[in-house]
Amino acid sequence: MKGLGWKEAALVIGAAALVWLMLTSIGVVPSEAIAGLVRGSVGGPAAWRQTLREMTPLLIAGLAVAVALRAGLFNIGADGQLLVGAAAAAAVALAVPGPVGVVLACAAAAAAGGLWAFPAGWIKVARGGHEVISTIMLNNIAVFLTLWLVRGPIKDPSVQTWTTPSLPTGTGIPSLVEAGVFRLNWALPLAILAAVAFGVWLQRTVGGFELRAVGANLTAAKVAGVDVDRIRIRAMVASGALAGLAGAVLVLAFEKRFYSNFSPGYGFDALGVALLAGNSAWGLLPSAFLFAALSAGTTSVQILGVPKGLSTVLLGLIIIVFAVLRYREARRDG
Repeated sequence: MKGLGWKEAALVIGAAALVWLMLTSIGVVPSEAIAGLVRGSVGGPAAWRQTLREMTPLLIAGLAVAVALRAGLFNIGADGQLLVGAAAAAAVALAVPGPVGVVLACAAAAAAGGLWAFPAGWIKVARGGHEVISTIMLNNIAVFLTLWLVRGPIKDPSVQTWTTPSLPTGTGIPSLVEAGVFRLNWALPLAILAAVAFGVWLQRTVGGFELRAVGANLTAAKVAGVDVDRIRIRAMVASGALAGLAGAVLVLAFEKRFYSNFSPGYGFDALGVALLAGNSAWGLLPSAFLFAALSAGTTSVQILGVPKGLSTVLLGLIIIVFAVLRYREARRDG
């Protein structure tokens, strides 16, 4: 990006001033809050462990939302797809322990997430129903369905809380690095590889061109002979499958069980990850890292009196600023 105009500079300064006012209004010194954010996200092995742990599902779910966005679809249902995927993964991994169970659990999670997203894609194509409304409705159904499952069919009968039994030893995605308190799970490099592969597929394959064409201009894609309906349904199903896989990763790599209120909102944060990345598959990596770092950092500064919701405010302001800057670039280049 070239130098900022006075309007864009004013927006950046205004966003920073708003954060400063919010912090000072609750009696927090801004410099201390910023230092705490840095310490809590990248200030040591334990902080890095938490940030990279948060980044893993955010990157996969962000990739899920990005796939739908490239087809011109807003998949607001990633959180519900993640939930059904996580429940399916836990059920399969408990039934089939060991490495084979891990593979089957990932497949079941992807299938569950894809099937959960399919109605929204079909309604969009066949009836013209807006996918935002249908995916939000499916989110609510997913919450109650998985709550019923964890209260009944897959509940651990030995405890009072609504949770499945813990996965058997040896059933899960192992750590790649273990050094003191630092842990790096294999799931993160695999997620990075998936994001890179998506970027290459978009730019180098016919399928990627068709997906980009549908998202860029629906009418032009139709005139060019692209089967628009098929592409949109496939994009929504693939998006749901990836979101379901994010749920499987949470179960198999970190939580080792499924329980009520399983997702703190990864699916909704994933929309911000994808939007902040823009049209760049590579942009998903720094975007997911930023979201993860702010989530880990704001957790650590709550001792200063900073509310957990600060990360949401910060991320919202960042997305607004970047959206304005991209709009400026698009107008200048257009």
